Amino acid sequence: MKKISRRQFLKNSTAVAAVKVIAPRFSFAFIPFLKNRSINDRINVACIGVGGMGTANLKDFLEKKDCTVVAVCDVDKQHCENARQLVNKKYQNNDCHTYHDFREVLVRDDIDAIMTATPDHWHALIAVAAARVNKDIYAEKPLAFNISEGRAIVDAVEQYGVVWQTGSWQRSQQHFRHACELVRNGRIGHIHTVRVGLPYGNSIDNRGTQPGSPPDGFDYEMWLGPAPWRPYNPSRCHWNFRWISDYSQGQLTDWAGHHCDIANWGMGTEESAPQTIEGIAHYPDARDGLFDTAESYRFECQYREGFRLIVADSTQQPKGMGVHFIGDEGWIHVNRVGISASSDSILKSKLKPDEIHLYKSDNHVQNFLDCVRTRKLTVTPVKAAHYAIMVAHLGNAAMHLGRELHWDMKTEKFVNDPQADRFLTRPMRGPWHL
Repeated sequence: MKKISRRQFLKNSTAVAAVKVIAPRFSFAFIPFLKNRSINDRINVACIGVGGMGTANLKDFLEKKDCTVVAVCDVDKQHCENARQLVNKKYQNNDCHTYHDFREVLVRDDIDAIMTATPDHWHALIAVAAARVNKDIYAEKPLAFNISEGRAIVDAVEQYGVVWQTGSWQRSQQHFRHACELVRNGRIGHIHTVRVGLPYGNSIDNRGTQPGSPPDGFDYEMWLGPAPWRPYNPSRCHWNFRWISDYSQGQLTDWAGHHCDIANWGMGTEESAPQTIEGIAHYPDARDGLFDTAESYRFECQYREGFRLIVADSTQQPKGMGVHFIGDEGWIHVNRVGISASSDSILKSKLKPDEIHLYKSDNHVQNFLDCVRTRKLTVTPVKAAHYAIMVAHLGNAAMHLGRELHWDMKTEKFVNDPQADRFLTRPMRGPWHL
């Protein structure tokens, strides 16, 4: 293919057609690295993946005065049209562009940042491609489908110097920050155990599992992307992707990006990982060969920092959902309802100026936009997201194999365990690759 600049490419009247032609053989290395990007008074944002969570995030961006949503992208035409109407109604115009293929979004020079909320199996491909064209990124958790793809995202974000915010918005809630500050500053003494409670079961919206034809306007082939080819059925896509291991790992990976992240924040292990992992899970009998992620699960991790982390579904945790820090002088529990402790005096304790004060953010999307301007780290940077979901991926491997695993944090491989290393990556269906 003849080398041309992106600007020449965009000016060419057949640009969109050209993108579609090259799509089957598209290499992300084709996109050149943009340097010295300037940002106008308003930050131009494109939203990729505008289903349930994507629409919620879109609405948050629409409320911000210092950005403009200029484009939306989805493989489902109805999702895209609904999002377009939301944008145009907000701005009282018809300027919002719609796209079917995320690559058509990324070649636009006027887009400064993207929000992406696709199924997990797409996370790394879109994130790495966006970083390579210097788009700042607000991306939904979990960071990636597996550990190697998470590492690819971390490396791309750091190499190209883009701003990254993970949608782990609990860090922008005062009571989660307060709980972690109390733990960090020794209010409950030495922490020997941390319990993380996540949801039990698979929340399936069963719309029928018999194979059929995709509805009009839904590009099922593109939705599958790098995942193995499977026949379409109404219960496979959108919400239910979470309970199918081709695309996600159930409640474990759907929620670990939230509560395991808070556990790491409180323990100061945002760039650390377990040394040993062992656990057990119950996997359902696949219903018509479809839903296969763990319904019940529990695993334990031992950290070199000297504490034990127990991750389990809420039915197996004494305090249910949330993060339970247990020290030799008391305990603190925090979840989305609030914060509690072994004594009121712990919660009433005031931080001194010379004690640890964690990053303060009161609005997750606004924090991202502020950092797009300042080029500072966000409250939930890419490395924190990588190590948070790493816990879930390690636990998933241990539970599938049914034995204790040993992890080398420096190499990001299991210790002398090729069988376990198979869980670190996956083959991607062509033509997709990192």
